[in-house]
Amino acid sequence: MSHNWQEILVSPTTCMEETISVIDKGALKLALVVDNKRQLLGVVTDGDIRRALIKHLSMDVEIAQVMHKTPLIAPPDTSRSKLLAMMNSKGLTAIPIVKDGIVVGLETLQKVMDAKRYDNPVFLMAGGFGTRLKPLTDNCPKPLLKLGDKPILETILENFIASGFHQFYISTHYMPEAIREHFGNGEKWQVDIHYVHEDSPLGTGGSLGLLPKTLPDLPVIMMNGDVLTKIDFELLLQYHNQHQPICTMCVREDEYQVPYGVVEADDSRIVSLVEKPVHKYFINAGVYVVSQALIHKVRTNQRVDMTELVEAAIANQEYIAMFPVHEYWLDIGKMVDFYQAQKDVMQGGRFDG
Repeated sequence: MSHNWQEILVSPTTCMEETISVIDKGALKLALVVDNKRQLLGVVTDGDIRRALIKHLSMDVEIAQVMHKTPLIAPPDTSRSKLLAMMNSKGLTAIPIVKDGIVVGLETLQKVMDAKRYDNPVFLMAGGFGTRLKPLTDNCPKPLLKLGDKPILETILENFIASGFHQFYISTHYMPEAIREHFGNGEKWQVDIHYVHEDSPLGTGGSLGLLPKTLPDLPVIMMNGDVLTKIDFELLLQYHNQHQPICTMCVREDEYQVPYGVVEADDSRIVSLVEKPVHKYFINAGVYVVSQALIHKVRTNQRVDMTELVEAAIANQEYIAMFPVHEYWLDIGKMVDFYQAQKDVMQGGRFDG
């Protein structure tokens, strides 16, 4: 049994945002929804949260609207072998232990950090000029700008290492020697780091064509080197493997409020008037899981953006999946973003929360 399952109990009126916090802090990838007598009402997983976000449900919505109301459960006397068989058959990582409708425990396949190891390559884009961060980038490539006592790219690298990844490729162009000198071959972090160099800028997707042709037949996690995030990379990879698309794109929900009343008309007749409506949409988060099939479409030294590759795959009726991101995410593109990242990392901001 898990020793901290009590920490993932939430009431049905708990909002989705607070439930996400409970799930993240509990490190069990789920929350149990119970009444005041600890009777199990439902289970909320990370997948349930992401499906709710795809439907544009508000973070203020009560979790009772999101939870799975008929979860798989087991009584206290269920043998371990049967519990494991139940979890394997349903692809679950945990099963609530319930007696007379009351939650009394949680049997889980908790991940052990030392046992986690993924051979999937991680490809980090670090070749940009960082023009919008001048003069900071006049003599320093943007990935080496420090957040606290570490460069941006080192923080990204260590997040991947903590998730069990050990094979890294870094794409360089602007001031490549500085990046190579700092990271070397990865020995400092007990991982393998390799480099591909763009002689001329190849866009956000062109460097895929520079990757070795001898890569293992595994999906590659690709990420811009100026994105600071707490995305669960293991869940992202599991999501991609489950859905089997040619590419999975991480997306963030954003919204825009029209500052005026919006009028809809039929000829000269006004049929509706909506005051300052809010439009919600998904934006590209700059993190992808790319299949080898997509990588093989990119020619050596071909200049192409990831958006072009995605659009071409969609036009070709190929499956592009989206992975909604509710975790911390910040694109360090402008000076204001860099200062925000400094605050979040150095001053105990949201990044460390």
